[in-house]
Amino acid sequence: MIFLSLLARNRLALAGLIVMSIVILMAAITPLLPLADPYITNTSNRFVLPFSDGAILGTDHLGRDLLSRLMWGTQLSLAVGFAAATVAATIGAAVGIIAGYYGGRTDNIIMRGVDMLMAFPYILLALAIVAALGTGLINALIAVAAVNIPFFARNIRGITVGIANKEFVDAARLSGMSDARIILTEILPNVLPVIVIAMSTTVGWMILETAGLSFLGLGSQPPVADLGSMLGEARAALITNPHTSIVPGAMILVIVMAINLLGDGVRDALDPRLKSGALNRPLPATQVAHDRAPAPAKEEGILVLSDLHTLFHVKDRIFRAVGGVSLAVAPGECLGIIGESGSGKSVTALSIMGLVASPPGVITGGSARLEGEDLIGAPYARLRTLRGRKVAYIFQDPQATLHPLYRIGEQLAEAISAHRAIGREEGRRRAIELLDAVRIPNAGARIDDYPHEMSGGMRQRVGIAMALANDPEVIIADEPTTALDVTVQAQILALLADLSRERGLAIIFITHDFGVVGQLCDRVAVMYAGRIVEQGPTRAILDTPQHPYTARLMACVPELGGGRRRLEAIPGLPPAVDDLPPGCAFADRCDRVQSDCRLGALPLRPTADRAVRCLHPVGQTDAAQ
Repeated sequence: MIFLSLLARNRLALAGLIVMSIVILMAAITPLLPLADPYITNTSNRFVLPFSDGAILGTDHLGRDLLSRLMWGTQLSLAVGFAAATVAATIGAAVGIIAGYYGGRTDNIIMRGVDMLMAFPYILLALAIVAALGTGLINALIAVAAVNIPFFARNIRGITVGIANKEFVDAARLSGMSDARIILTEILPNVLPVIVIAMSTTVGWMILETAGLSFLGLGSQPPVADLGSMLGEARAALITNPHTSIVPGAMILVIVMAINLLGDGVRDALDPRLKSGALNRPLPATQVAHDRAPAPAKEEGILVLSDLHTLFHVKDRIFRAVGGVSLAVAPGECLGIIGESGSGKSVTALSIMGLVASPPGVITGGSARLEGEDLIGAPYARLRTLRGRKVAYIFQDPQATLHPLYRIGEQLAEAISAHRAIGREEGRRRAIELLDAVRIPNAGARIDDYPHEMSGGMRQRVGIAMALANDPEVIIADEPTTALDVTVQAQILALLADLSRERGLAIIFITHDFGVVGQLCDRVAVMYAGRIVEQGPTRAILDTPQHPYTARLMACVPELGGGRRRLEAIPGLPPAVDDLPPGCAFADRCDRVQSDCRLGALPLRPTADRAVRCLHPVGQTDAAQ
């Protein structure tokens, strides 16, 4: 069922499946239909046009009914094509598995023989085999299967080589299993999906190759008809009576196209990397389906989030990645968002500009107001205008952000030209200014570098420069220093702090590091299970954390010169956001939990200097222990 649901998401593959199902059904019921005898000739009735009485598709040069010959010919062509694919896949897979499993001299001898076969053009090799065996449909089947065996052998051998040295195969050898049993029970099940994929993508070509041999008179022999022989017999009347060629030609086109589309879908559906729902092309902006009215904003700032909800629909499960986040950031202010992996930090940031992939992401409630304008549900054209110009994003991995085939200067200039017209020389000058602004030495020379020619820190500076290219008012930095060493991290943080002061930028900084928060951020929001559990001024929260989760997170941070202080750990794991417990999500891991913590949803309660989502917050004495 999972395979079929994944296949159904690919509309072209689904169309191919429907068409092939219809063709196969027609071929299967051909003996039951009241069709004319495909072999009876009637020269007085030759070349009757389609849609004539008694001949829906017309007749051929011998007066034989084209509909009847098409139906029987399709049945024969499908049978031969699928049989050839099965034979080639079986023999080729066996050869590839044996070569890849045994390796060494066995592999060398087998694969050199395969290389010799692949050195010949496949169609010439097929013609040579038919010439040696003689004409006939069975011999054509053997020829087509033979020329495709090397394709399967080489592909399966490559997969088997990677599997043969895996730990589970070594364990099977140590347990005393024979080579034959290991191949059948350990190797074959792991390469079977590859065999199915290879068959699904090549069976169409095998039908086409068989039709080609029949077209040349080397396949089926008169009066037996397949699609290729029908084309071959009709070529003499191609100009005067084109319908005799169009009928079998159109069927070959339909079959091959349907099989190729279906084969692509089967390949994608069997790819484990795509089983999360990535078969659909993501929408340009996150899908919005408001099931709750946006809450009125309680805070002020250039960017204000109010009760934001973002869900992920994966199969029959709903993951509440963001469960009602409200926060704000003012010009010149840096707001830090901190929490464990999976707490919803990045999804919150991506939701602001509609960058959460849909499917499977959906924003179901709340608002994100930029200077009073709600971005949630805004038209894509408007979001496209604001992305990079008003709100810029610095991603965690600059290597993935920058295109490896374009120079740094070209990518910076493109970031500018996406929002306003700019000439080549002006774009280059502006790119150099941006590299200077992020303190890349010798910017005039480095502008012509490719990303791989720069260090990780330099690439991250380029990412920051790209974010600054259009003088945005808000920058969202998603863990931009995580992969950098401590020295480079300090330089990047100092650079962001200077830019915030000099340009009045509002910065949302996502991180796991309380040290970074203390160095850069004016305020901090602590997230857990898709919600903010504590929010307030950075110094107040670092000095006196009140939510047990915040206190335990800080206790996990080692202190330089702190002696032999016991390094804490938070017991258990964060809850799955598709099945959150009632009440406080942190209750199962909290050492201060009481019965009322599990009774119902907890609001974010404002206190003197912060807001806390807790019924029994940590006191001053508790925090100091």
